[in-house]
Amino acid sequence: MTKKINLFANLKADFASGLVVFLVALPLCLGIALASGAPLFSGIISGVVGGIIVGYLSQSHLSVSGPAAGLTAIVLTAITDLGAFDAFLTAVLIAGVLQLLLGFIKAGTISNYFPTNVIEGMLAGIGVIIFLKQLPHAFGYDKDYEGDFAFLQPDGENTFSELFQVIGHIQLGSVIITAISLFILIIWNKVDFLKKLKLVPPALIAVIISIIVNEIFVRTGSSLAIKNEHLVKLPVPTTVDEFKAIFVFPDLTAFTNSKVWIVGLTIAIVASIETLLCIEAADRMDALKRYTDTNVELKAQGIGNIVSSLLGGLPMTSVVVRTTANNTAGAKSKMSAIIHGVLLLISVLTIPLILNKIPLATLAAVLLLIGYKLANPKTIKHFWEKDRVYQFIPFIATLVAVVFTDLLKGVALGMIISVIFVLKGNMKRAYNFRKEQYQDGDVIHIDLAQEVSFLNKAAIKSTLASIPENSKVVINASDTVYIAHDVLDLIKEFKKVRAKDENIKVKLVGFKKGYNLVETGEEEKHVFVEHK
Repeated sequence: MTKKINLFANLKADFASGLVVFLVALPLCLGIALASGAPLFSGIISGVVGGIIVGYLSQSHLSVSGPAAGLTAIVLTAITDLGAFDAFLTAVLIAGVLQLLLGFIKAGTISNYFPTNVIEGMLAGIGVIIFLKQLPHAFGYDKDYEGDFAFLQPDGENTFSELFQVIGHIQLGSVIITAISLFILIIWNKVDFLKKLKLVPPALIAVIISIIVNEIFVRTGSSLAIKNEHLVKLPVPTTVDEFKAIFVFPDLTAFTNSKVWIVGLTIAIVASIETLLCIEAADRMDALKRYTDTNVELKAQGIGNIVSSLLGGLPMTSVVVRTTANNTAGAKSKMSAIIHGVLLLISVLTIPLILNKIPLATLAAVLLLIGYKLANPKTIKHFWEKDRVYQFIPFIATLVAVVFTDLLKGVALGMIISVIFVLKGNMKRAYNFRKEQYQDGDVIHIDLAQEVSFLNKAAIKSTLASIPENSKVVINASDTVYIAHDVLDLIKEFKKVRAKDENIKVKLVGFKKGYNLVETGEEEKHVFVEHK
């Protein structure tokens, strides 16, 4: 039985971290909605539902859900193909139901097969992306939307070429705001009396001071004043009709459209994989080493997407950026995710004008530190020193691929490389090959492992082929529980054909009678030993 969590046990720490996540999530929700070709408030709705509903239903202590950058291309294409946002919402509804079913059939257990080095490589890669993507915003160049983590950008640039574009578009006011924000964020945890103010996160102080500094620039007519295009852009409904227009409801007649089902299935698969990856990453971040039931998480995500679709929100996943911000800010339980959702809801309804005074440069400073912590050089050094082949290569390959492609492709490459190394290792471990000198000549021993699968066939075939003429061979399966039929056929052929032709004496030890490797007339006691 799952232990009941006291949501209010660490309220001070969770409120402070929830506030930080709220500040990070606000521009990301808007940016992802903008990039998806969806109404801006659809991103906020997804963030609110991801925080409050998924946060409450999830068993993860650190994970935070919301609209995901990894789904923007799918959402943009789907809205265009389906021709209407309400039809797309029906696809999100279907995706939520499918995720709910995946949770019930326990599909979340596949997350147990994600290698640690691949997960760490993914986190480091995302850290590099966050850092590189925030540099332009830190210098006041905001042509690319906040929340774009793809290598190839909608504006025709890429992650690296965008950095060169910054050179001709540096906004000094943004640079000053970034510098002030970074100073506050870094110095806060190094001054003793500031550390004790746990309820007041440094990110909030940085935001407040940046707003004040920019207001001074604006009111004094300074050229350092940051213009509106470099501030948070939250829509402000001024009438009841405009407020009602925020909520779009799914077109249920679209259920008969096969394209809607295809989009729903695509979203369910991609969102589920991204969520499982993030949950694994969140559990690795957790200093208390608590583990999340991934099947419960899939159910929570499914319910979240169902509710989000019914209110006009974007599809959601567990998101690494928000989760890392949550962990870095000192979250103790899932209450921080719930608080972030509540703050999103309250603030966009009550103080949107104040939120629209937040410089993007300040939020860039917060994310720059998050990116650095994720891509800490110590992590790279750790895997380099641990194992330069089996651990470091999948790690660095995942990191590089995530930076130059996207999260899923990067993880897929890391998984493929890891599997290749596992297969290579299994081939070596499937048997022990040794040669001993006896009075009557060379005796070659081949001791099979506990399990010998078809994956080991090539290595064993190569070993048997290298055995010289006139040799004596002992193939020992005494410790073997399972041998693939392919390998048994290989040994049988070697014994019946090549051994006879080249005068190789073969002794089989420990093979079961059912394997039928002994020919009629042979002395079974010398050639064949039954498993005990």
